[in-house]
Formats: sequence, C-alpha cells, structure tokens
Amino acid sequence: MNIKPLADRVLIQPTAAEEKTIGGIIIPDSAKEKPLKGKIIAVGNGTKDETMVLKAGDEVLYGKYSGTELELDGEKYLIMRQSDVLAIL
Repeated sequence: MNIKPLADRVLIQPTAAEEKTIGGIIIPDSAKEKPLKGKIIAVGNGTKDETMVLKAGDEVLYGKYSGTELELDGEKYLIMRQSDVLAIL
C-alpha cells in the first residue's frame, strides 16, 4: 500500500455491498446501499491534541456520507478523519 494518511486520518477498505434479490430481480449496483462498515488499512500519526485510538486491521462502522472515496489499483477505499468513525467492531 502506497498511501499513508496524515494527521488524524484513516484509510478504510469498505466491505462489499451484499447481493440481494427480490423475487428473482437483481438489484443494480447504483441502487445498492453503500456499506457502512469496513477494515482500516492504514492510520496517520494523530495530532498533538488527539491521539490515534484506531489501528490497522480494526473493523469499524462509519457514517453514511463520511469520508472521501478514492480508487487505487481497482480497489475502492475511503479516507476520513478518526472522528468520523462511529465504532470499532
């Protein structure tokens, strides 16, 4: 991984959206719910006012509209502040 988050930011790999069918109808990707949990891939060093509680490998829940999406080598990731993470699973 070539991305190292700065300050109090974390890099998250979202879990894949579940494949659901309704009576044989396949729901298209655009209509699927955005996953709200993922795995932390990398963390920043924190700031002088806030130490990093999260660490690489943690499974976390985050807000529906949190973070900035980015794509690297065909994989989708989110980068967000530690404060946008709601819970560790």
